Formats: sequence, structure tokens, C-alpha cells
Amino acid sequence: MKNIRLLIAILVVFTIVLSGCAKQTENKPANATSTAAATNYEGLTVKLGVQGSGGLFGKAREEKWFETEFEKLGVKVEWSEFQSGPPMTEAMASNRLDFAGLGNMPVVAAQAADIPFKIISQILDGKKNVALIVPTNSPVKKLEDLKGKKIAVAKGSNAFNFLYRSLEQSGLKTSEVEVIQLQPDEAQPAFENGGVDAWATWDPYITLNTLNGKGRVLADGEALGVLSPSFNIVRKQFAEKYPDLVTLYLKVLEKTRLWENDNKDEALKRYAAERKVPVEVIKGTFERSTMINIATSKEIAAELQKTADFQFGIKSIRKQIQVADIIDNQYVEKALKQIADEKKK
Repeated sequence: MKNIRLLIAILVVFTIVLSGCAKQTENKPANATSTAAATNYEGLTVKLGVQGSGGLFGKAREEKWFETEFEKLGVKVEWSEFQSGPPMTEAMASNRLDFAGLGNMPVVAAQAADIPFKIISQILDGKKNVALIVPTNSPVKKLEDLKGKKIAVAKGSNAFNFLYRSLEQSGLKTSEVEVIQLQPDEAQPAFENGGVDAWATWDPYITLNTLNGKGRVLADGEALGVLSPSFNIVRKQFAEKYPDLVTLYLKVLEKTRLWENDNKDEALKRYAAERKVPVEVIKGTFERSTMINIATSKEIAAELQKTADFQFGIKSIRKQIQVADIIDNQYVEKALKQIADEKKK
């Protein structure tokens, strides 16, 4: 009888322990692998945004590198082209875009507008990829000479921020210049035919105009100490629901970037043919804006905060923001680690 009671007691304890273990297992967060395996991606289409056609993403689209990797999980890929960053964040706000690469000013404006997104990697260092250019024969020699001149810029772009911070550094008031808001396809002919006296823009337009003799750089970020870094962003709800797909996106992007780095001659010829310009022009764009794909450092975050504070000061954004709130490096760190681990095998 005692043995039977002892056996029953042991069974009761054993049952309780098993129940507790099962509960712990249910509450334990799944790792990336098990999450990917358990997530149902059926019917999901990931929407990727790019600025213009061709270039690095043109190669990726032609080779279907993103499609190949995402389709392994049953996910379709849809591409959308934009001329600048602000329309991308607008598309993201209406759930029509999941990923985008864009400059610092659109990022700041989008956060101030309460568009939910995350910065997931830095893709340009911001030193020379934005500049103020003037026609080659322009009498304008320094920023102060822009007084009374017409300056083209895409509203809300990284060049928009660069222009206004440049004017402040020069001591010019915005009322002393005429800022004309034009997208690149409108600004280019205006710049060529004398419709504007200067153009605040980004590459490849800087290099295209300087190497073909149509323009020269008046000032860039490196010269003025006003950086214009660019970033990859993701729609916040998408990242929270599909974190492994965010990592996958950055992983494929990094492999695409490495292709360019390892095949520069092929890339130069390809991009030159796409834009119908000499290879030397594309070489110039490489020098000004070589793509990176790294975690956003504290230094770059501080520079982005300067942009946010400045734009709030001139009332171009409606509220003060803390950019650190939207920076999330976990995805790119994981993607780069996975690539490094694969190389070791």
C-alpha cells in the first residue's frame, strides 16, 4: 500500500513538472529559424521601392536575385520606381511599400509626420553624394554669390536639407534667394537652359553635369561639414510581423552590393550603357557615392539628429523628434553575420 501511494505521489510530481516545462516552452520566444519555419507567408507580396531604374537594383532585377530568395519562402516580389524619397514614404504610409532606400531629409520628415517605419541600415556615407552645382560659366564662385539667384531643389529631399543648412552657414536668408521646387526630371532642363542659376541635387546628377561640362560643384557635404547620409527603411508593421524577411532583404542587398564591388568593370559598362553616358561618368558617381550596407553608428545618428533639430527650427517639420527611436540595427547585424558565417563554411 505504501509503495502504491509513493508511486502515485511520484506520478503527480512528474505530471506537474512536465506541465511546467510545456508551459515554459510555449512562452519561450522562437529563434529566427523556427520563426521562419512556422510563419505562414502564403499569398504575401513584398513591395520594394527604388529610385529610378537600372543601376545596382537593375542588375538585381534582371537576375531576379530578390525574387529567387523570397520565392523560396513562397513570397512574391513587387518593384516600384520613384524619383525621390518623399513619394516613397508617402507610399509606405499607405501600406503600398515595404522597403525603400532614401536620404536623411525624407527620413526626418516621415518620422515627424508619424509614418511608422524603422531605419535598418545606412547605405551612403553622405560626404559627397549631395551638392550645390552651378553652370560651368556661372559667375557664382561662393555661396554668398547666390544672393538673388534661383535655386532648384526637390522639396523634402536630402538636397533640400543640404541647401537650407548651406544657406544658413553662408549667412544668407532664405528670403534672399528664390527656391524653386523641382523634381530631377524637371530640374535638369531648367539647369541646362538657364531657368535656374543653381541646383541642389544628388548623384548621379552631380557627376553627370560636372563631367559632361554642363556644371561644376559649388559646395558639397564634405566641404561644408553637412553630411547627407542615406538609409534603408522598412515599414514598421511589416518588420514586426516578418522580421526574418527584413533580414533576408538586407542579406540579398548585401550580396548584390558585393557583386558590384567584385565586378566593377562589368558594373561600370552596364550602368554607362543604361544611362547612355561615358564610363568615366559612372566612375565619377562611384567615387562620390559608393554604396555601403552597415549598421547606423552613434555618430551618424547624431548627424541625423542635427538635421531633425535644424528642420524643426526652420519649421519645415511640425514637431521635434528623436531619431534614435527609429534606428534598429538588429536586422543588418544579423544579415551580415549570416553572410560571414556562410563564407566560413
